[in-house]
Amino acid sequence: MTALSARDAKYNFGRLIDLARAEPVVVEKHGRPVVVVLSVEEYERLTGNKVAPSRLEGEE
Repeated sequence: MTALSARDAKYNFGRLIDLARAEPVVVEKHGRPVVVVLSVEEYERLTGNKVAPSRLEGEE
């Protein structure tokens, strides 16, 4: 599992998304894990919940 600092996740958000699509990514703050970012497919597999697309304009 890949780990990024919160600062790296913030300033390299596109990279965080790319990494999380391949495997879960641990985001650390002050060297301690605080969140795990994972793909929608992995979330749906783990929870059994479908994620519907948002209706926000101009967002991807």
